[in-house]
Amino acid sequence: MRFLKLDLLTLLISLFLFASCESTSTIGLEVDPGSAIQGNLIDTATVSSRTVQEDAAATAGLARYPFGYANDPILGSTNVSLALAVNLPNDAYDFGTNPVLDSAVLIMNFSTDFYGDSTVNYNIDVHQLSNNLAKETSFLSSRTYAKENTLLATYNGKVFPTTPFKVTNVLTGAPDTLMTVTPQLRLKLNNSFITDNVVALPAATKKYNSYFQQAFKGLHVQIRPSSTGAMGNGGVMFFNFSNTSASPSTSGLVLYYRKQNATTTTLTDTVSVNFPISNTLAPVASTVAHTYSAEVQTQLSAPTTQQFGFTYLKPLGGLRNKLSFPYLKKLKAEVGKMVVNKAELIIDLRSGTDVAPFRAAPRLALYRFDIAGQRQNLPDNDTGNGQTYFGDPRANPTTFGGYFDSVNKRYVFSVTAYIQDLLDGKTEDYGTYLAVTPASALQVTPSFSTASRAIIGSFKKNPAAGDNLLKLNIYYTKSN
Repeated sequence: MRFLKLDLLTLLISLFLFASCESTSTIGLEVDPGSAIQGNLIDTATVSSRTVQEDAAATAGLARYPFGYANDPILGSTNVSLALAVNLPNDAYDFGTNPVLDSAVLIMNFSTDFYGDSTVNYNIDVHQLSNNLAKETSFLSSRTYAKENTLLATYNGKVFPTTPFKVTNVLTGAPDTLMTVTPQLRLKLNNSFITDNVVALPAATKKYNSYFQQAFKGLHVQIRPSSTGAMGNGGVMFFNFSNTSASPSTSGLVLYYRKQNATTTTLTDTVSVNFPISNTLAPVASTVAHTYSAEVQTQLSAPTTQQFGFTYLKPLGGLRNKLSFPYLKKLKAEVGKMVVNKAELIIDLRSGTDVAPFRAAPRLALYRFDIAGQRQNLPDNDTGNGQTYFGDPRANPTTFGGYFDSVNKRYVFSVTAYIQDLLDGKTEDYGTYLAVTPASALQVTPSFSTASRAIIGSFKKNPAAGDNLLKLNIYYTKSN
């Protein structure tokens, strides 16, 4: 019985196999010519680009804060200063009996990244702010903060943004010890000023942080450019002010002082205390001032010029690029219904501009304006907010691109969904923008976490060999 069932199953399978077979001579011979698919490449679609100024933006609450002075021979100079609110170590801080200040040091911990030349000497000045920074409500990058004339500290020397070093950790009631700290800039402040304006403040002024900040309004730190050019091209560094503790190694105003021992009048204790500088406790802000070269200013002063050979991208509220695709609708009318299989925006770096100390930006952002003039991700990179809006199903951030190709000296973006939407009229081109963004995260808002720049080519209808270009490649199919 078992063998009979097996033979029957074999017969049925054989019948199905023979029934599915057709003569191979009929395969592919009856395709309807009207439904034939044709593959095409368009690499001459016009892309208009021009340099425009970036918007000023708030610099409070940054993950890392820019600071420095850089003189880019092509783009011009950038000067970034800091305004710092100083906080009590704790409410009602008491310096003890007969405190005597030994030294006061402003400590600013370096964050990652440095752009420019770290081998030259930097001139750094510290002043007190004229107004209580903790009471301010606007921290735009273009805003300046009034400061007092008295110089509290001046430094002339190199900076070491990647070098940890050892400092003496002063311990009350125990021997001082050496400790290794993260890379930091240490600026020694005027002892008399700190004694009068911090140590000698009445107890009521140190009862609450807000009382203390009204008396000690904060610090202003800036780089003073050298009149002799000794600073060379300079550079922009970044500091971390996100600390939540008041340890001796975190950013803050650290005071080293002696006081009478609590149990005997014949002994003294040596104390160190950190008045923390932290944007989680009170404001920290950067002011950015740009002075553009004649080459850049020529473009900014001629917004109606159709096209320049090169355009400029500069972060820290500097320069971005406005793109437009003026003939896509005409292309659709000429070609007919198009299905975009792939669209790439290819951006060549200007030859000779990826040279130390001003290397090319490691990443660019590409975004668009909506009808209200708000910045939005392109659909190819629109992953939503994960709560009320889940983005575009065609989005693929891993292939969107924007990273610098150091071999081919270019940036490439995948913009297939965006170009399809523009061709179909689903999206209007209210402005498409290129800007520098940190390598770690694509930001459509003005970036203050990187200082690197990019000088890029432009569209040319009939390019010559070796030209640095900006072009759009569209691979598409259409129905005849």
